[in-house]
Amino acid sequence: MIKLAYLQCPTGISGDMCLGALVSLGVPLEYLIEKLNNLGIEHEYKLWAELVQRNGQQATKVHVELLHNHHNHEHTHHHRHLPEIEQMILKAELPARAEAWSLAVFRQLAIAEGAVHGIAPEKVHFHEVGAVDAIVDIVGTCLGLDWLGLESNEQGLPQLYCSAFPTGGGTVRAAHGQMAVPVPAVLKLWEMRGCPVYSNGIERELVTPTGAAIATTLAKDFGSPPPMSIIQIGLGAGSLNLPIPNILRLWLGEAMPNEFTDNSSASSPTLETISVLETQIDDLSPQAFGYLFETLFAAGAVDVFTQSIGMKKSRPGILLTVICHPKNLLSCETVLFRETTTLGIRRFQQQRAILQREIQQIETEYGMVNVKVAWTGQANNRVINNVQPEYEDCAELARKHNIPWREIQRLALHNWYLQNKK
Repeated sequence: MIKLAYLQCPTGISGDMCLGALVSLGVPLEYLIEKLNNLGIEHEYKLWAELVQRNGQQATKVHVELLHNHHNHEHTHHHRHLPEIEQMILKAELPARAEAWSLAVFRQLAIAEGAVHGIAPEKVHFHEVGAVDAIVDIVGTCLGLDWLGLESNEQGLPQLYCSAFPTGGGTVRAAHGQMAVPVPAVLKLWEMRGCPVYSNGIERELVTPTGAAIATTLAKDFGSPPPMSIIQIGLGAGSLNLPIPNILRLWLGEAMPNEFTDNSSASSPTLETISVLETQIDDLSPQAFGYLFETLFAAGAVDVFTQSIGMKKSRPGILLTVICHPKNLLSCETVLFRETTTLGIRRFQQQRAILQREIQQIETEYGMVNVKVAWTGQANNRVINNVQPEYEDCAELARKHNIPWREIQRLALHNWYLQNKK
């Protein structure tokens, strides 16, 4: 079974909340301390955990207590840069995945902080982040996720998913004085991954840069939980007193038999998120639609279609629907506003199940035809669902040889079946 986890952040996420949730799930605190001691900063902090109440619910609070004794006084005010932190991690002989994930999180954080200040990631002074507690939070979280035995995905990251983030609000005191919440680094991290966010009306700092860096670097996807059977829930307490319990919930589970993760051997179709744009139009010349379709496909639309509808004042109109991948939503929307008379466009995010497919080249006596083949299952156990010769290839050969289009299509299908007979 594929082991995966889901971070549910109703009151946001911070590094110590991640540690709390992992210890709550059974990651031994002694294990974390033993591995973190290899970073060479064990004299600068103390790690301990306790059970606390948050609005009547019990959760685990992990404290990263900085030791301000004379011996390391200058260290606590020493701003570390990314290359120094990377060297610390590389020398610590951590488990391979924990090392790779920790480096990835710090790199992501440095890129975001650098973008905010307009400097190279290597030049970033990690004010709060190079601080010892952030190193402990990030490396400790990566150690814990590795200890849980989460499956790795094709990028080598854990099979980890994360909910949408609450934005928080108000201001917070930072190294550069008062800052609006979310702080710039958190906003930049969200922007880099295109994260979904919402306001829960709580005007406090709910997502810290460390928490945002962990989630945006390691999570495979954001939003609803993936199909999973839950084994255990870890509850990590934050420090804030809020109207709802300040608890990060880490769901540990197994992919359901028909879970559509990349490592799945399931024979089901793959699920993907798709954007749908929709608008109705009653005052555009019908001639404009042909050009509009071409332009939308050039902008990345997967499909475009129209339906005849009746509109206000009994006017006949057109309902225009565009399906595209989320990354192409803005370019398709721009085309709609530019090329039509619409004043408003509805947007939806939907899940669609798609078959795996590939193009195979089939030789006919009149020339080559590309054939689209779709299937379910894995390479050694495929079930072919659909075989379709490409329309344009058939049309080109039909025109060239003055033969009916249907005849070219029939020949291409016939030759494909001959070639693929088991």
